[in-house]
Amino acid sequence: MASPFSGALQLTDLDDFIGPSQDCIKPVKVDRRPGSGVAKIHIEDDGSYFQVSPDGGTQRLEKAKISLDDCLACSGCVTSAETVLITQQSHEELRKVLDANKTAAPGQQRLVVVSVSPQSRASLAARFQLSPTDTARKLTAFFKKIGVHYVFDTAFSRNFSLLESQREFVQRFREQTNSTQALPVLTSACPGWICYAEKTHGNFLIPYLSTARSPQQVMGSLVKDFFAQQQHLTPDRIYHVTVMPCYDKKLEASRPDFFNQEHQTRDVDCVVTTGEVFKLLEEEGVSLSELEPAPLDNLCSSMSTQEPSSHRGGGSGGYLEHVFQHAARELFGIHVDEVTYRPLRNKDFQEVTLEKEGRVLLHFAAAYGFRNIQNLVQKLKRGRCPYHYVEVMACPAGCLNGGGQLKAPDMPSKELLQQVEMLYGMVRTEVPENVPGVQELYRSWLQGEGSEQAGRLLHTSYHAVEKASSGLSIRW
Repeated sequence: MASPFSGALQLTDLDDFIGPSQDCIKPVKVDRRPGSGVAKIHIEDDGSYFQVSPDGGTQRLEKAKISLDDCLACSGCVTSAETVLITQQSHEELRKVLDANKTAAPGQQRLVVVSVSPQSRASLAARFQLSPTDTARKLTAFFKKIGVHYVFDTAFSRNFSLLESQREFVQRFREQTNSTQALPVLTSACPGWICYAEKTHGNFLIPYLSTARSPQQVMGSLVKDFFAQQQHLTPDRIYHVTVMPCYDKKLEASRPDFFNQEHQTRDVDCVVTTGEVFKLLEEEGVSLSELEPAPLDNLCSSMSTQEPSSHRGGGSGGYLEHVFQHAARELFGIHVDEVTYRPLRNKDFQEVTLEKEGRVLLHFAAAYGFRNIQNLVQKLKRGRCPYHYVEVMACPAGCLNGGGQLKAPDMPSKELLQQVEMLYGMVRTEVPENVPGVQELYRSWLQGEGSEQAGRLLHTSYHAVEKASSGLSIRW
């Protein structure tokens, strides 16, 4: 069975082998009662576990369910999806919440919010041969038909992620003389890349990572903080689901950094992939193309969205392009209308430069796929990385080619990707600074740009994961 996770997760240490000592941090639940003494574990031929007490008594042990949070807590690998029981991140969990709402007493229902990524929307549009706008409206209709209360677009939360990335880069560029590790800034919106960086290169790479939250996690803050206040609800009364092109996003949502201790709830409760939404449509016996469209929901009153929006700069969020144009204007007073990309060894590694009078002022790059990520890391370790900023994505061709996107059995993958890219590019683009509602939320919700509130809700931190050494993982 092929793993749905990204290559950066699968190829940690260049192999997908989980040593027996790393297979699982809690494979069985052992009964530990005071005074019970030392117990042995006996494994039957059928793989079941029995606890054998000193007096000869036996007790069958229940296998523990391993959540994604447990996966991130260990130093093993999360690549073999069939060995990891994902219990909190699936469309079945969404269905359970919707079913529970149907029988819940008045006032006990949870408000269900679904946030859809532009990449997932483009993939579904390709499958059902719809325009992105029709797909967004019909998807809204479908989710509301099965009991969802609000459906939002993560393109809105991406505005905040892009703006914070812009400000962070300018600040770190100006401080580079005082810090040896201020640059390059490496994007952090891809959780597969982040998981690889934390587990494989730890403290070496962490200082370079952008602290700006990804659009998914900014949407988590918007829904569980701002929107919860608007609805006069505590965050735990909202069940927030995101639709993403990537299985690695399930890992991101499970990070302890995005857990509200006070209300015991996650910013994003459940992540479902584009493929899981398609499966949900099949299970409901619904064809998206046959549904009547529904109006799009807005997060705040100053927005009046009639159609979905997106950003320039490619299918992975446009971080390089937006940060480059902002930095050129802010740092050097140069307005860049069109960003020119120069492919290097392959189409997934491209450079962008800003030059004046023969001098390079800014040197940016985009590195997609594990092969290019490895090359980038090696350049950093040798002190030969010429870049100021790198947009890093674990999947070749970026997020539109994520492991959770829909596949077409009757169409070559390259041709399908081109179609998805074309549909993604059909959506009108906006400049984050000019999007209605964004500046209003900075003033009313975040208490201004660069505030403590903005830092808490729009930024995060990263942690090196200590690698367990096992004699069984030695290559002889």
